[in-house]
Amino acid sequence: MKCKPNQTRTYDPEGFKKRAACLCFRSEREDEVLLVSSSRYPDRWIVPGGGMEPEEEPSGAAVREVYEEAGVRGKLGRLLGVFEQSQDPKHRTYVFVLTVTEVLEDWEDAVSIGRKREWFTIEDAIKVLQCHKPVHAEYLQKLKLGGPPTNGNSVPGSDP
Repeated sequence: MKCKPNQTRTYDPEGFKKRAACLCFRSEREDEVLLVSSSRYPDRWIVPGGGMEPEEEPSGAAVREVYEEAGVRGKLGRLLGVFEQSQDPKHRTYVFVLTVTEVLEDWEDAVSIGRKREWFTIEDAIKVLQCHKPVHAEYLQKLKLGGPPTNGNSVPGSDP
């Protein structure tokens, strides 16, 4: 697991850790999504994202996390939703859509912890995420269905 010096975890008034993530797509067709290897389990895939810093907006945190974890930059799109995980540790994740415009050869997490990245079709991404990170699969299910999450809780009033 990666550890950053001077990292401050931020929580909302209900005690949920504040997180942000992006579904990073190769094109605006949104048919291929970029996943990264887990820092804790390098043979498993996850959606890039992480904790928000104090005073940081969700959109800024999402873009920063994608740059650090996946080594990509792009055009930030819509807020897909806010997803809640109520198990300990509980967290709320703001999930955005991002169209990738630049892929870096070397990036922070590749150099520091050997993180990998790979493009997946939506269906394949859902399959690999379902076992290890079902809430991440939920992001793609919502995108695919265009409706509310089927396996988790979205925060009321968070749908764009």
